[in-house]
This record gives sequence, C-alpha cells and structure tokens, in this order.
Amino acid sequence: MQSHELLRDIFENTSPKQVATDLGLSASMIYKWAEPADTAIGSGTPNPLDRMEALIRSTSDRRLAQWICERAGGFFILNPKNAPHPYHLVPATNEILQEFADLLAVIATAAADNHINATEAKQIRARWEELKSVTEGFVACCENGNFGALNKDSAKKSR
Repeated sequence: MQSHELLRDIFENTSPKQVATDLGLSASMIYKWAEPADTAIGSGTPNPLDRMEALIRSTSDRRLAQWICERAGGFFILNPKNAPHPYHLVPATNEILQEFADLLAVIATAAADNHINATEAKQIRARWEELKSVTEGFVACCENGNFGALNKDSAKKSR
C-alpha cells in the first residue's frame, strides 16, 4: 500500500479538517497528502510518511522506526527477510538462549540493588529488543520451513 492510499483510508474515519487543525496546517495540505505525489499521476505532495521513509533510507538508522513505534504504543522488530540469521537450526536455538541469558544478566545486574535507574532500564530495553529480533527471525524461518537458508548461511559462517 502506498502512503497516500493509507492516508486516504485513514481519512475515511478521521476528519482531514480536524487533522489540519490539530497539526496547524491547511486542510488543502492534508487532502494533498492523500493524493499521489507524482505530478504525472496526481497533484499530491510528499506526506510525512514518505518523508519518514526517506529519512530512514537516508540515515539507515532503525531508531527512527523504533521511536515512531514507541509513540504509537508498540515496538519495532526488524523483518527477518532484511536481517541475516546465518545459523543452523541448533546454533540458532542456542543463539536465542544466549540472547535470553544476556537479557537475564542485564536484569539481574540492574536489580541487584532493588532499584532500576533510567540507564539500566535502557540497557534492559536494548537487550530485550535484540532478543525479540533474533527470535522473530528464527520463528519466521520455522513458519516458512526455510531451514535450507539457515544451513547454507551457516556453512559460509564456519569457513
């Protein structure tokens, strides 16, 4: 789905005029966001979704996506297709267990004084995000029966 199509769908349930008021922009600008930005196709203008995508592509920094996800009450997990997981099935399982052990170690260290400060909470969050990412990659391979790719990549790693 293109960004302008998503916005058009959203504007079926949310008033573009209210969005304009909330953002301090003109209603015509909001309506243009829901049109294709390509001048050959439509008269739209690059919308915030297109700009965020361009910013992520320009910086290659996933923290932008993570920040947006956190503001929406969720979290970002990298699509396993975009994250290489070069492990055999057993080493992949071991990797998940190691990530979990690392997370527990960070939690235990942070909680040793019965208080977790902001820095410790950040460290816990970082380990948790890494565990989720590694596990998601493994689960996706399981669901797709894509163990051949794991074995092929693992052979490259062992060279």
